[in-house]
Amino acid sequence: MNLAMGSAVNVPFTPNTRYPDPAVEVLDPRFMGLRLFSSSVEQLLTGLRWGEGPVWFGDGRYLLLSDIPNNRIIRWDETSGAASVFRQPSNHANGLARDTVGRLITCEHGGRRITRTEYDGAITVLADRFEGKRLNSPNDIICQSNGVIWFTDPTFGISGWWEGAYAEPELPHAVYRLETDSGKLTRVIDDMAGPNGLAFSPDEKVLYVVESRAEPYRLLWAYDVSPDGSLHNKRLHINPDGYGALDGIAVDVQGNIWAGFGSSGQPDADLTDLDGVRVFSPDGQPIGHIHLPERCANLCFGGRHRNRLFMASSHSLYSLFVNVQGAP
Repeated sequence: MNLAMGSAVNVPFTPNTRYPDPAVEVLDPRFMGLRLFSSSVEQLLTGLRWGEGPVWFGDGRYLLLSDIPNNRIIRWDETSGAASVFRQPSNHANGLARDTVGRLITCEHGGRRITRTEYDGAITVLADRFEGKRLNSPNDIICQSNGVIWFTDPTFGISGWWEGAYAEPELPHAVYRLETDSGKLTRVIDDMAGPNGLAFSPDEKVLYVVESRAEPYRLLWAYDVSPDGSLHNKRLHINPDGYGALDGIAVDVQGNIWAGFGSSGQPDADLTDLDGVRVFSPDGQPIGHIHLPERCANLCFGGRHRNRLFMASSHSLYSLFVNVQGAP
């Protein structure tokens, strides 16, 4: 499915006819149990400028993802394979998620805020300021099982005119915790350069956060989560070394971390070898890689059994059925 987007790029893609798909690379024997022998990478749509923030709606059998520079949210329908515009303008929406009762929650670069879409389509602003100052550009978002929302707030969306509008930041890069019943917003991390993707371990006792502006490489940090929501015991969980760069992340029921992946931008990096999704074991070791013809920004699990991995990449949306379920 191609989306006509003016100068947006359509990426040619031909599914591999061989099983197992050589695009699904085993780096460690532990990945063998996660790979399906008779499943291959599929391109579901193309024609985006920068795909991000996918979220699955199982009750409607569709997926939403952000196309940030085009200022829209795209809907892909599983029953028909059709792609359509769900919302435009979207306030340069980035990260998308669902709350505990199924409503869409959105990170908006343009609005510099977190919003919730009500059942009737009305938009409710959940957070746009901290201590009287405007948020930067909320990037990625997750909802805990107790209803608490966590999101990252770097300056990516206000650093230029591509994913939002240029503005001077009023707050440091940070990660926030939002209690939706009271509206209380707490800054839980403020010592990270470019906080990006985030996810919980399956038991929600560990929070993982990607630091996108760490030097020289992007890093993934782990924090213990206390019952009151405070974070402790910060530790480096994944250092991709070399040239790999982490972006959005998702966790499966076994605790493996599936990360959007690509080149870190080093001059002599092999871009084509790194593009796609890198899979890490619960102890942070690389065990598998899904090779894509584009860099993958973010991903989520969906489908009837939560075993279909959806990968929002530069210009396209891809999927792969796997032998493990995403953490609910």
